[in-house]
Amino acid sequence: MTHFFETMFFEPKWYHYPIILLFLPLSLLYGIFMFMRRVLTSKKSFGIPIVSVGNLIVGGSGKTPFVIALAARYKNVTIISRGYGRQSRGLVEVSQKGKVLATVEESGDEPMLMAVSLPNASVIVSEDRHKAIDLAKEQGTELIILDDGFNRVEIEKYEILLEPKVIRNCLPFPSGPFREFWFTRMYADIIAKEGDTFTRQVDFENLSSRMLLVTAISNPHRLDAYLPKDVVKKVYFEDHAYFKEEELVNLMRQYDTTSLLVTEKDAVKMQDFKLPISEMKLKLEIKDEIFAKIDKYMGKKEINLSK
Repeated sequence: MTHFFETMFFEPKWYHYPIILLFLPLSLLYGIFMFMRRVLTSKKSFGIPIVSVGNLIVGGSGKTPFVIALAARYKNVTIISRGYGRQSRGLVEVSQKGKVLATVEESGDEPMLMAVSLPNASVIVSEDRHKAIDLAKEQGTELIILDDGFNRVEIEKYEILLEPKVIRNCLPFPSGPFREFWFTRMYADIIAKEGDTFTRQVDFENLSSRMLLVTAISNPHRLDAYLPKDVVKKVYFEDHAYFKEEELVNLMRQYDTTSLLVTEKDAVKMQDFKLPISEMKLKLEIKDEIFAKIDKYMGKKEINLSK
């Protein structure tokens, strides 16, 4: 069922269109509700530079590597995320200036990946973003990066909206993958489009002769373009799912493979596994003009705060 809807969202076939049309009234109502929410909600200023990295489409669009690339440019930055898929609730400090303070189960996979990738940054997860922002301010951070924050319309922030190379279904949920109407992209300060403003660079570590691809990411078929030839089988789990070592051992035996090929997001959930791991490492090449615009925003914000 998950595969059916992911295909309908990202690569719709002829047999998806009756479902798309069936859901269309709900999609229009949902889109109208989200648009009214955006235009009628008053924004709160927190008196600190806040940069949001988000998207309009459900699922992966490069937000995590984009956040990592952005945060790596600054010395005193805090990333705030909801922590989708975590097995905890409330506010959790995942790391302080690179020192990891939580488990991956407490943080979720993406915040943990950010924490271990950024030795100079702090990472907080919380359903209540306001509470997390207040804590970050108390700790003296100079910049907050709001992960997946485009739909947090009540927070005054600088908006970076990521878009994939190709969008084949532009309808709001449930007929399509959009969280709001497509035209609400006009509220972004920067629209970063893959293939234009940023590109993906994929490297590999510890490749072996017969690899089993195991991943728990949204729309996993987007990995196909980057896979090496020695992948003999692909096994997909639900987005953000946690892995059981015994289950992975059995899968490796079943398909007679020499290692597991995983993304960095998957690898942080396998740190204690005694299994041969091959890893896909994704980095983004981002045009300097993006960073220049953010630096300009921060410069203006510092001037405003000093008045």
